Parts: sequence; structure tokens; C-alpha cells
Amino acid sequence: MKEECLICKAPLNYLTQDEMMECVICHKTEMSKTRCIRGHYVCSACHTQGMDSIFGVCLQETSANPLAILEKMMAMPFCHMHGPEHHVMVGAALLTAYHNAGGELNLEQALHEIYRRGKAVPGGACGFWGACGAGISAGQFMAIATASTPLAAAPWSLSNQMTAKALDSIGKNGGPRCCKRDSYLSILAAIDFAAEHLGVTMEKDMPECTRSHMNNQCIRTRCPFFHENPALLR
Repeated sequence: MKEECLICKAPLNYLTQDEMMECVICHKTEMSKTRCIRGHYVCSACHTQGMDSIFGVCLQETSANPLAILEKMMAMPFCHMHGPEHHVMVGAALLTAYHNAGGELNLEQALHEIYRRGKAVPGGACGFWGACGAGISAGQFMAIATASTPLAAAPWSLSNQMTAKALDSIGKNGGPRCCKRDSYLSILAAIDFAAEHLGVTMEKDMPECTRSHMNNQCIRTRCPFFHENPALLR
């Protein structure tokens, strides 16, 4: 088994009801639905330890390609095959590329905001909430880029439409969860949406997955990014 329990690599067990669990790393107790089949529980804070290193990456980045920026973050030690870190990284990559493509925003402030908002979306939201955190992160990107609030008009509408576009693409590609696939799909949807509605053109290419061997639930040729997908060979 690969990339399952961070402690023993055993498969994860997703419960239908919250239970009180103790993180085996920091010993914090909290309610959760996720632990491995041997009983190990790792809280989100410990799972994403080191994620604040993305600030240095993004603030020094000059690329307007959010997929390339995302790949740099995915290659960093804190990032696992699956996990709530993707709920921050999608929005961070989009904000950075948007800024570098000419979008008007204070990038450092925006990154701190996406970090705060993204961390509030728990792991497993894709299955338990019916809303993948990567898709939500794309909506958060739009909300931050347009300075949306609950009382805004056009920004409020655009943010919700952005989330809907990302989630529609994720849902149509099917499950089970793959945080890499869902992150790619969310960013591709956001690139098109930002160009159409904000007039900012970020760079775009078609990712090719290099991590299918790390994913026990890989859907293989059903995934648009699988390296042996015929669509990638045309």
C-alpha cells in the first residue's frame, strides 16, 4: 500500500459518524471520521505540517501558469498524495498565476487569506460534504480576487459560479477521490472562468499524471490525466 496512513501506511477507514480521536503525533483530541484500519489518527494540522513553505514559493514565482506552480508545491515534502493541503494549494496557485498574469491584488495578503480559508475545509469534504475541497479552493480564489463578501453582488455570483464549475468538472469525472485529479480539474476550470469573466488570461496546458503508482484508488484510463489515457496520446 502507498500513501495511506502516514504512520503505518495501512489503508484508511472512513466512518459514517464522527468519533472522538487522539492524534498520534500531537495527541490533540477532536471529533473525526477518518483513521486507518489499525486505529491511527493524524489531525489536519499535523498532516499539513510545513505547508506554510508555499508562501516563499509563491511570492518568488514569476510564472502565470497555475498548473506549473501547483506542481512545484505538490513536489514539496509536506504534500502527500491525498490530503487537505490541496484545499490551500489550488487557490494559492491560482492567485499567484492570476497576479503574474496581470490580475490586480496584493499577492502576499491574498496568499495568507487563502491559507486561512483553505485550512478551514476538512479532509474528506469531497465525500462527506459533497463538495471537494479543491473545487471549493477555486471558488475561494475567485472570492479573494474579486473581494467578494456575503453582501457583494457580482463578486458573490462569480465566486459561487466558479465553485460550481469546478465541482461539476470533478463530479463528471467520477470517484473515488484523487486530490491530484481534482486539483487539476479545478484549476483548468478556473483558468477558463477567469479569462471569460475577469479578462485575465493565465497560461494553460494539459497535465499528465506522474503519480498514479502512488494512488491505490487510481481510476486509470477513466482519468483525463492518466499517462496512458488515449486522449493524451492524440
